[in-house]
Amino acid sequence: MTFTTRLKEEISKLPNNQIEERNIIDAFLRYNSTINKDSIIITLENASVTRFIYKILKSTFTVLPKITVRIQKRFHVKQIYILEINDKIDFIKETINFTKNPILDSDEEKIAFLKGSFLGVGNVSNPKTSGYHLEFILNNENDAKFINKLLNYFKLNAKVIKRGNKFVTYIKMSESISDIIKMFKAVNSLFEFEDTRIYRDHKNMVNRLNNCELANQEKTIKSGLQQINDIEFLEENDLLSLLDEKVLLVISYRKKYPDVSLQELANIISLETDYQVGKSGVNHHFRTIRDLKEKYLKNKE
Repeated sequence: MTFTTRLKEEISKLPNNQIEERNIIDAFLRYNSTINKDSIIITLENASVTRFIYKILKSTFTVLPKITVRIQKRFHVKQIYILEINDKIDFIKETINFTKNPILDSDEEKIAFLKGSFLGVGNVSNPKTSGYHLEFILNNENDAKFINKLLNYFKLNAKVIKRGNKFVTYIKMSESISDIIKMFKAVNSLFEFEDTRIYRDHKNMVNRLNNCELANQEKTIKSGLQQINDIEFLEENDLLSLLDEKVLLVISYRKKYPDVSLQELANIISLETDYQVGKSGVNHHFRTIRDLKEKYLKNKE
């Protein structure tokens, strides 16, 4: 069972008042039904959502849709539920003006409309296996922009794109997806999403720290090798006598500990000798070594 399926099932089992039911069915019929002259056809894949929509149709419009169950064997076997409304078609069309966007005055109405839209045409990616993505797939640009406007009313940073012959209103930010699940009051799905998000964020943070540590180690080793190379050059050209005792002390400890960082080298020297030196002091000595090498090469040219 996908995360989308679990989320929709949880939403469909939550209680709603009459205002919420009215806006849920409004959105659902607008975006997930086929409106004919004498009938309205709704096709669903989720048994729990089917029962939920059937119940709201019965309570809101006092109609009893005909239910047909079909088995679809394409790719994998699944049940398809078809609700067919043959009564009060004109009354439903008059109640829900499909030619205009609905007027939603309160936050309660807006959230209920988004809930119905998600049940009908919404999807959310599995937070455990892919990037964060929640979307509404609409047939026309006007509907996509209306859903986008509702989402951004709640500051969810939604956007609209065209995908084939469809228009998609989507959210990519994990915080915004968490907020909309919270708005739908789907507590179990919210906990599952947040647990996964916390785990992934922690894992990403650990990976970044490991990458930084690895990069620092590589940098330290590269720096140490360069310093050893400079020291060997001075030795080969009898230039060590031009350096003072402190620099020579640092040289001896670098040769002894070629892989440690400047800070670690400074700590070792301060601990094992009378010379108290810090990272900047050690670095200054290695600049002195490098300057002597470059000066010698320049004079030789």
